[in-house]
Amino acid sequence: MKRSITGRHFELTEPIKNYANAAVDVLDKYNLDITTANTVISSSEKKGFTVEFIINLKDRNTIVITQNDKDVYAAIDLAIERVKKALRRHSDKIKGHRITSFKDLGSEAEAVLEQLDYNEQTEPEIVPMDLELHKPMDFDEAIEALREEKKRQFIVFNDNDGLMRVMYKRADGKFGLY
Repeated sequence: MKRSITGRHFELTEPIKNYANAAVDVLDKYNLDITTANTVISSSEKKGFTVEFIINLKDRNTIVITQNDKDVYAAIDLAIERVKKALRRHSDKIKGHRITSFKDLGSEAEAVLEQLDYNEQTEPEIVPMDLELHKPMDFDEAIEALREEKKRQFIVFNDNDGLMRVMYKRADGKFGLY
């Protein structure tokens, strides 16, 4: 992880740099592949100190946290807690979008697993298909077929120009066409 600490209108001392570096070290525990961590500390007479953490993640996400306080150390502490919270939420979001496998489903998927575990020695089963389903369709035939079908959500057909087109049912009851 690349780090940079910048002071605006403010002379950065070595203890402040060390404190900010130690605060950024804590972020490694989230295992989110942080590419860069920029810290900007600025000073103004009215607001006191402003600490801004800009965290760039590997998957092109950026987390920006800005915190104001009269004490620079308190501003760093408050800002780093907010960064931790944002990274924890991002980490949970990534972990929550896991793809579940059949094994994760438990007893409900046992029958499916038994069907998937076939012997390589058995002959592959060929299932004949009704050719009427796959005959070339025109636009009107595709609309009628979609209206009649309850399970199928899209139909592929050739238009008048010979181009492959896809017609699909939309949520509002209308038909879309690619």
